[in-house]
Amino acid sequence: MQLLTLSFAKMSNRYIPHTPEDVAHMLGRIGVGSVDDLYSDVPSEVIFKDEYAIPESMSEEELRRWFRDLAKRNRQLTVFAGGGAYDHYSPSVIPQLLLRSEFYTAYTPYQPEISQGTLQYIFEYQSMISELTGLEATNASMYDGATAAAEAAFMMVASARKRNRVLVSETLLPRVKDVIMTYAKFHGIDITMIPERDGVTDLSAVPALLESGDVAGVIVPQPNRYGIIEDFAGLAEMVHAAKALLTMYADPSTLAVLRSPAEWGADIACGDGQSLGMPLQFGGPYLGFMSCSKAQLRKMPGRVVGATKDASGKRCFVLTLQAREQHIRREKATSNICSNQSLMALYATIYMALMGDGGLREVNRLSCDGAHSLCEKLIATGKFTLAFDKPFLKEFTLRTDLDVEKLNKRLAEEGFMGGIPAGPGLVSFAVTEKRTPEEIERFVSLISQE
Repeated sequence: MQLLTLSFAKMSNRYIPHTPEDVAHMLGRIGVGSVDDLYSDVPSEVIFKDEYAIPESMSEEELRRWFRDLAKRNRQLTVFAGGGAYDHYSPSVIPQLLLRSEFYTAYTPYQPEISQGTLQYIFEYQSMISELTGLEATNASMYDGATAAAEAAFMMVASARKRNRVLVSETLLPRVKDVIMTYAKFHGIDITMIPERDGVTDLSAVPALLESGDVAGVIVPQPNRYGIIEDFAGLAEMVHAAKALLTMYADPSTLAVLRSPAEWGADIACGDGQSLGMPLQFGGPYLGFMSCSKAQLRKMPGRVVGATKDASGKRCFVLTLQAREQHIRREKATSNICSNQSLMALYATIYMALMGDGGLREVNRLSCDGAHSLCEKLIATGKFTLAFDKPFLKEFTLRTDLDVEKLNKRLAEEGFMGGIPAGPGLVSFAVTEKRTPEEIERFVSLISQE
C-alpha cells in the first residue's frame, strides 16, 4: 500500500506514467536491478529490438490533426452486410452517459454497499433481456455471442453430468460454430452437427442423433445464418424426451417481434447483444447475453444480480449465484469468466430503455420493409434468384453467378459494404432501419451495372 500511495500521490494526471523515482523505489522493494531484469526469462530472439514507429513530439493541435488524418484511413461505408453484426441506429445519448466516470471506471461490484448503482443497472439489464427471451433468469459478464454459445454448451454438459455430446445446427453462424468447436475440443466435449436442408435445420435428423443417449443438449439459431426465421415446432419436446436441454442462439433485437426462445420451449437462450444499438466499431466491443429457465439457474455462468432488502428494510441489490471458479470450488465451476462486461450491458440497458417496446418493434418493421424491398429489387435485376423460399426479417440470402468478391470490391469503391458470401453461389444481404430508399436504389443501380 505504501508503493501505491507514493505512485498515485505524484500522478497529477492519469495519463502520466510513474516517475523514475517511483520505478527505482519499486524495483528496489522487490530486489530487481532494472525493468529489463523483469523480462530475463523471455528468449532474446522474440524481443523487439528495432525503433518504434512513433512520431516526434507534437503540439496538441498537431497531434489532433495527426489522429484525424489517421482516422480518415478507415473508410466509412454504407452497410448492407449482416452475418451477426448489424448497422442499427445508436442514440447519441448513450455514449455520453457511458462516459460518466462512475460508469466508465467501474469494475466488478464486489462490495454491494458501495456498488448499488452498478448492481442496479445490471439488474435492470437482466430484467429487460429476460423479458425479450421469456426466460426467468439472465446473467451478466458474457464477452460476445460466440463465446456465450460455447458457455451454453458447457452449461448443458454440466447439467447432464455424465453426457458430453452437444448437437449444433449447421445453420448457426460459421464463426459461432468455430468458437464452440474450439472451446469444446479442450474441454472434452463432443460436437455433432445437425445437417441443414433447404436452408434450415433438418429436424428429421434429430431423433436418430438423440438415440445414442449421450446428448446433453442441442443448439439452434433464430434467425439462422441465411436470415431465415426457422420453425422449431416439436423440437423442444423431442429434445426434452431424450432428457437433453435446448439452447436457442438468438438475435435479441428481433425478439421484440419474433416468438421468444421460451415460447419455443428452449431452456437456454444466448446470442450477441450488438444488435441492441451497439455501433459496428470494426468488430467490437460487443456483448454476449445468456438467459435460462429457473431450473438451470445454478449452472449458469457469469454473474446474477438479485434484489433484496438491507437491514433498514430498503430495497437494495447484491451479487448472487456466481457459478465460476473465482467464487466457488474449481471443480464445481461451470465457467472461468473473470472480466465484467457490465459497461456494454449498461449500453444495452440504456438502448432498450430509450427505445421501449414500440421503438424496438418499429426498428424491426423498418428493417423488414427495407430488406424485402432490396430483395425484390435485386431479383428484378436478373442477376439473383431467391436461394430459399423461407420467411426472413432483416437478412436474406440470394443465389448468383456473379463473382461476389469482385462485386464487393467494386461496391466498396463506391462507398458500400456489400453482401457476405454464404456458400458456393450464395450471398447474404442485410438491411436495418438506417438504410434509406435512396441508398437502396443506389446500391441496386451499382449492382445492375455488373
